[in-house]
Parts: sequence; C-alpha cells; structure tokens
Amino acid sequence: MTAPAPRRARVRAPELTGRGGWINTGGKDLKLADFRGRVLILDFWTFCCVNCLHVIDELRALEHQHPDTVVVVGVHSPKFVHEAEHQAVVDAVERYGVEHPVLDDPELATWKQYAVRAWPTLVVIDPEGYVVAQHAGEGHGHAIERLVTELAAEHGAKGTLRRGDGPYVAPEPEPTALRFPGKAVLLPSGNFLVSDTTRHQLVELAPDGETAVRRIGQGDRRGATDGTSARSRFNEPQGLALLPDGSVVVADSVNHRLRRFDPESGRTTTLAGTGEQWMRGDATRGPGREVNLSSPWDVAFWQGQVWIAMAGIHQLWTYDLRDGTVAVAAGTTNEGLVDGPAAEAWFAQPSGLAATADRLWVADSETSALRWVDPDGTVRTAVGTGLFDFGHRDGPAGQALFQHPLGVTALPDGSVAVSDTYNHALRRYDPATGEVTTLATDLREPSAAVLAGEDIVVVESARHRLTRLRLPEEAVRVESVAHRTQRAATEVAPGTLRLDVIFQAPPGQKPDTRYGPATRLLVSATPPGLLLRGEGADTELSRILHLDPGIGEGVLHISAMAASCDDDPAREYPACHVHQQDWGVPVRLVEGGADRLPLVLAGLDAQAP
Repeated sequence: MTAPAPRRARVRAPELTGRGGWINTGGKDLKLADFRGRVLILDFWTFCCVNCLHVIDELRALEHQHPDTVVVVGVHSPKFVHEAEHQAVVDAVERYGVEHPVLDDPELATWKQYAVRAWPTLVVIDPEGYVVAQHAGEGHGHAIERLVTELAAEHGAKGTLRRGDGPYVAPEPEPTALRFPGKAVLLPSGNFLVSDTTRHQLVELAPDGETAVRRIGQGDRRGATDGTSARSRFNEPQGLALLPDGSVVVADSVNHRLRRFDPESGRTTTLAGTGEQWMRGDATRGPGREVNLSSPWDVAFWQGQVWIAMAGIHQLWTYDLRDGTVAVAAGTTNEGLVDGPAAEAWFAQPSGLAATADRLWVADSETSALRWVDPDGTVRTAVGTGLFDFGHRDGPAGQALFQHPLGVTALPDGSVAVSDTYNHALRRYDPATGEVTTLATDLREPSAAVLAGEDIVVVESARHRLTRLRLPEEAVRVESVAHRTQRAATEVAPGTLRLDVIFQAPPGQKPDTRYGPATRLLVSATPPGLLLRGEGADTELSRILHLDPGIGEGVLHISAMAASCDDDPAREYPACHVHQQDWGVPVRLVEGGADRLPLVLAGLDAQAP
C-alpha cells in the first residue's frame, strides 16, 4: 500500500522498560525523558539476526555524522532462549562493537509497547518525545539520515533541540589473547589459524592452541586493506578454509568480501566482493571483485570450488579458483527451510560449512537446522523443522532439536559434530543411524570446531579461547528441552484477513518505476494449508488473505520490497534505494480477532489507533 508521506503524526513515544536493564551507560538507568531534546533512534534488534547486524553497521555512520544531536538506543528483543540471558547480551554488545546504550528487554515489554513485529525495526523519536517514523528491515540509513537532518533544523529553530554528548559509556577492555573468536583452521604446520573477530584480526596459534605465534591485521580499527600482516585490515572476519596450495580463504563478514591469506608470505589479498552489501537486483554472478556479497560467514573447499555461506541473503555461493568468478549456487534469498533443487531451496542465515566427499554440510542457524547439499545440487535437511522451533533434544533426527548452531565439522567415521552455539554444546549427527547425541556440554557459545589428531578443538567464542576435547566413544546424555519463539501470536479472525504493508517513500524521493512496478510482495504460510488463497508473489502491497478456519494457528511468511529514487529532475543520475524486509508473523485464529494485519516497511500506519 504505497502512499505519499503524511505530515508527521504526533504520537507520544511509550516509556523504555526492560527487566535486563541498561548496558553501555556506566551503570546508569535511563528513561525516555533523559533523551528529551535529542533525536532518538530506537533500534529493535536481537544478536542472532544478521540483518540486525547490518543495521548496527548502517547506524555507525549516522552516529558519526550527528554526534551531538542524535542518540541511538538499541532495544535488545530476543528470539532464542539464550538471547534472554543478560550476560549473553552484554557479550553480544561487545562482540559486535555496539557503541551506544542498549536496553536489555528479555520479556519484549518495549517491543510490545511500540507494536514491533520484525527484527530489525527502527523507530525515530523527535526531540519533544513523539514517534515520527518507523522502518522495518535494513537499507533505510539514507532515509533516516535525511529525516534526522530535517528534525535537527526544525527543532533547532523552535528551540527544542539540545546539543551535547550522549549517555554512552564505553566498557573497560579485557586483556585476553582472543576476543570472541569466530572460526579456526588447522594449518599444515600444525598451528591453528583463528579469526579473532571482535579485534578484526587473524591470529596464528601454536599447536597448544594458546600461544600466539603472530597476528595478521592491524586490529586497531576496521578496514579492508590488503598487504602484509602488519599492514592488512579486516572487519569482523569469520570463516576460514584451507586451499590445496596451503593458502587460506577468509570470509571477511562486515567487509562483504572474500579474502586470501598466504601463511608463507604473510600477505592478504582480496578475491571477491566490492565492499558494498548485495541488495536485491544486484548481479548474482560475474568477476569476483565486481560483484557485491552480503555477510559471508563461512567458507569450505568442495568439488574444486570455494563454497560460501552467504548468511546475509540466505544463500550459498561459489568462488571459482580458476577464473576468479562468483555465482549463486543454492537458495532464493527467501528465509526459511525448504528442501529441493538448489535454485528452489530456502535457507535461513547459513553460518557453518563442512565438506566431505559426497556432501556439503550446512549449519543453518536461524532454523536451528543441520542440512546438506548433494553433488547434484539437491538440498536436504537432516535435523530441524523451521524458524520457530529449537531446543536441546537428542534422539532420532526427526524429533531432535538444536538452538542456533553456527558450525559443523566432519568426523572421521562419516558423522558430523555440530557446534550448537546457543545450547553451549557440541552435538553429533550420525547419518548411518539417523541419531543425534551430545558430545560435550558446558561450552560457552561454541561457534566452530576443528579436528587435530584424535582430538576436536572447539572455538569457545564467549570464553575467548580454543578448547581441546578428546572425542568420546559414547555421547553424554542430557535432559531434553524444547522451545518455540516466545513472541505472542497475533489473534486474527478466521476467514478473510486484509494484509497491508505500509511503504511511504522517504522525503525527497519517489517510487522507482523505471523498470516496472516499484513494489513486490511474497506471501506463504506454515503450515501451507493455513492459506486457502492469497499466497504467492504480486506487485501490490495490499492483499486479501483467506485463512482456513479449520487450522487454529500457524505462521504467515511475508516478504516485501519497495524501490525509491531521488525526486529531483535536475539530477541526471538520481540515487536509488531498495527497502526490503521479511516477516514471520505467528497467528492464532479466533472469533473476534483482527481482520487487518498492518506491517510497516517504512513510514507510519495511518489507520493505527
């Protein structure tokens, strides 16, 4: 439902409350009144969500440009049980370099007060305490920057703008050898190479897994510089893969690049990526250094190519070492769990890869799933059911549960070890028996593991170390626990439901219709039978959905995209932008429930009470 942007509505912002309290404030509790006089941007995020991490990076530039008029506050709103643990949120704030106050809201109190429905969501509040805009998804930085500039001018003229330093207080640095390491690989020398993610470096450790031999990358600040170990720079590097020539491919996640490190020379070069994040409509194949990537999280060498877990757009890509080209290998960019031919499969933030002769294993984190790709390109699922079911349960694969796994490691007997990150466990899946067991517990956010002789060395990310374990002959037994995402279901009326996705082009822009309709809407459901009519893709952002009264509850999967360009006839090459977001909306069918489901992509819902 595209509409011209109305003059800003006057909606009083609700108070900020969260049982977990405040982070990055030096121990001070804050209230909405403490931000009066400043432009306040609320960032509703959760640390499992790669799109939320993209928005944190978008906001860095905004905070730098408007240091004395804008305050960003992260409202951490968990999806997974582990994300409701306060220390885990504190860790995530440091891990991802969040340099603004964060409210820990484990019970989603503020999320509900602001009627948020998706991660990430940004809410802009003016200096007088009124909500003036809401944006779901990523890619809204340009629109918010323009709005912030207008608000600063407007309230400066009114005398209601208060300039000055914000309430952010930086935490004290911790003197550890590694800081939230991501992945590791065993080098031919017997040393380990580790991605020291939060410090933006690679670290080579001796065979003991503790002694630092050398550091690759300056580490003092983010960057994408190639060159020697002393000169090169990274930006939250993650996955590592050893190539046949002894060099290592690096998934440089926030740089949206694939890098190559040569242990012999100590030099780093760029293989693929431009530094810009891939957005819908960008090229999906071509020369590596001319194609945009999106948060590559892990890499593996399989069938003569480098495979890339492209977490940011829910796909697998490949890099061809022979000609330096990249291409999409599997996934549609839709988020979910759908098996089948590579071009039709859905992933959800694939974050770990492991190659064997006949399978490429995938840790599909947001569906808490273990999946694999066959040599013919078929995608299959070993463990996992979808976006909303997770837990710690051993047994037959059909009923076993993980919680946001980030890593997978091939074992000598044909089974795989899964770094079950949010369960703080190392799990095992045996394809021969179809059984899931637990190898080790009491780890702290394990994100990867690597074989070293008869041992398995686990990247214990939140303990900032590598932990060596002897592979046990028998698995450890743990009590089974199952969870579902804690968001309350939206009560809707059986029968017809009007879906309205609200999109208002930012000030100074207009819908981009140069190549056809400026908008696209895709709707599906779990279970599929929930939708009698209304599924599929169309260009209108409003649609009537027909829900089966015989199905009591389910999830509506909604993906929306809108394109806009600068509305200035004098500009020969106007800047254009894509706004997009995926929602998974749990619904419960009840008599007297809502007959309209509004979802804000950008702007404000004019029909909101």
